[in-house]
Amino acid sequence: MPQVTEARRGAPVAPPDPIQDTFAVLLAGGRGTRLHELTDDECKPALWFAGRHRICDFAMANVVKAGIGRMIVATQYRPATLTEHMASRWSRAFTGPGRGLEIRDGASAGSTGYAGTADAVTRNIDVIDRAAPKHVLVLAADHVYEIDYAQMLAQHVASGAPVTVAMDVVPRKVASGFGVADTDAGGRVTRFHEKPSDPPGLPDDPTRSLASMGIYVFTWSWLRERLIADAEDQGSSHDFGHDILPTAVAEGGVHAYRLTATGTRKAAYWRDVGTLDAYRTAQMDFVRGTTPCDLPLSGRIETARDRIERIGGAAQVHRALAGFGEGLAGSIEESVVLPGAFVSPLARIRRAIVASGARISSGVTIGEDPAEDATWFRRTPGGTVLVTAAMLARRESERRSLHPVAAHRARSVDVGLRRI
Repeated sequence: MPQVTEARRGAPVAPPDPIQDTFAVLLAGGRGTRLHELTDDECKPALWFAGRHRICDFAMANVVKAGIGRMIVATQYRPATLTEHMASRWSRAFTGPGRGLEIRDGASAGSTGYAGTADAVTRNIDVIDRAAPKHVLVLAADHVYEIDYAQMLAQHVASGAPVTVAMDVVPRKVASGFGVADTDAGGRVTRFHEKPSDPPGLPDDPTRSLASMGIYVFTWSWLRERLIADAEDQGSSHDFGHDILPTAVAEGGVHAYRLTATGTRKAAYWRDVGTLDAYRTAQMDFVRGTTPCDLPLSGRIETARDRIERIGGAAQVHRALAGFGEGLAGSIEESVVLPGAFVSPLARIRRAIVASGARISSGVTIGEDPAEDATWFRRTPGGTVLVTAAMLARRESERRSLHPVAAHRARSVDVGLRRI
């Protein structure tokens, strides 16, 4: 129960709600190079995830759920889809007096765009100043997670630190892909390592590390001063992880907020889906009967099996996800079929990501022969196979020149199939 203070006339009043004094900035300008061809024509935050959702929806849902009503979305790489999605799906949640959602593309910052994550906020100081917040919540748009921002903000205020970083425990063997922190018993960050080659383990468990989630709460007066100084530093990369946080840690001004489970869930959930393996396996977490965190905009997703049962079809599926608009047949296992893809009868795919626009013909087998997969598609060391329309076209062209009769038979089987 929140504490109350006594007003002069004796009536109890609640203390100021930090949510009402918070402005959010969503950093959504990244390409996501480790996703390779998936982001050739689309920014990473706008990629489909778990059927009808996009990656950015998880961050947006957390903001709306917390009641934060003022926000900018900083875009840069291929922003068209993301901009349209924000307008059609999320703008209504920010209507009303003193509320608003605004897209701020890097093109407005000049020909070179935003120089780094911190620069994306620096270039929008005027917008934030007009809202006059006490706190600024800076968010990565490309992670899948559930968090209570109200709880994080309350900890930020209670700690007295100018910076609070959301953190989660990850296996040490993968921690080199994150910012990693050491903390004292009170939660103060004593050292911060940005993507270290040899991540430090936890004192009580050397096999795990405390990783930054790319979610920060700043006291605005403190951050504003630091951003202006950083903008004048010619040697800075203008990045939160490389430039702003190390300075704050050196001053003893960073508090670590440990991610906790929300609601009745037994475990917290956060995934960086920045690699093909992570993008596919995280979506497999949502195939199970109970999803690991709430889904944005709806209560559940439609798995590939759900889709087959609803519309009919001959596909055999095991732990697979499908978006809307695609035809499904064949055998599909531990795979993600994105919206606009097509899987023909007698095709077999396993541990694959079938990109939008890809049409897998009858008789094609993917995910069973590593050498064959690597010849035509992009196969990761972890065994995920990315299949795009361009890859399939190259495969068909080269195989047709070598085996024209077999190629003609495969195409004939597909004649008459309709897209569902």
